[in-house]
Amino acid sequence: MEAVYAELRALARARLRGERRTHAPEPTSLVHQAYFRLVGNDETHWHNRAHFFGAAGESMRRVLVDRARKRLAAKRGGEMQRVTLNDADLAGEYDVDEVLSIDRALARLQEKDSAMADVVKLRYFAGLTVKEVGEALGSSTRTVERLWTAARAWLQRELRNPPA
Repeated sequence: MEAVYAELRALARARLRGERRTHAPEPTSLVHQAYFRLVGNDETHWHNRAHFFGAAGESMRRVLVDRARKRLAAKRGGEMQRVTLNDADLAGEYDVDEVLSIDRALARLQEKDSAMADVVKLRYFAGLTVKEVGEALGSSTRTVERLWTAARAWLQRELRNPPA
């Protein structure tokens, strides 16, 4: 854990950058919550560094989505905002409406094409590079780039025109 703790904190800081202090957890808190979710299953074995960080990113995504859902449940009648997904989003700003919109769209994408959804989770939420995603999924860089391009286009359409 000591070997990856600094990298996990950097990943958490990136996910939380730009968020108002009153609404975002501290990076340390996010890392700890994500870590407890990761180690909750003692049977987990990490195949490589990319696999671990992919799982850590997914765990952080779940923590942020759960927090966002709780905050929206406290708000009455909060309207969804349309958001876009592009490479600039990889910088990691944490916006409640954006996280929830992307999470809903990602669930629809998972039903449509699980490979594209896996690439989005690893690129957007875990912040992995195309090469690291390829290693984690056992795919070529070219395949990951193709899936990432297709997934971004599909998600942009979904986020512009969410289902009623």
